[in-house]
Amino acid sequence: MGMILLEALLALALLLLIVWWTMFSGRKGGELRQAPRHDETTQATPPVAEGAQKSPKEPPQ
Repeated sequence: MGMILLEALLALALLLLIVWWTMFSGRKGGELRQAPRHDETTQATPPVAEGAQKSPKEPPQ
């Protein structure tokens, strides 16, 4: 019973070591800062008029 518990603790310690290694051994300065994201709701596209031309790839109807 003691050997099973010891093996389980060693497996847990190995798992934690692998997770720590993959999370914190990357860049020396930490993660890169991300550029500020533009809010999609503020950049509304203008409405298309009903008689407006479609893209040249589509055949006229």
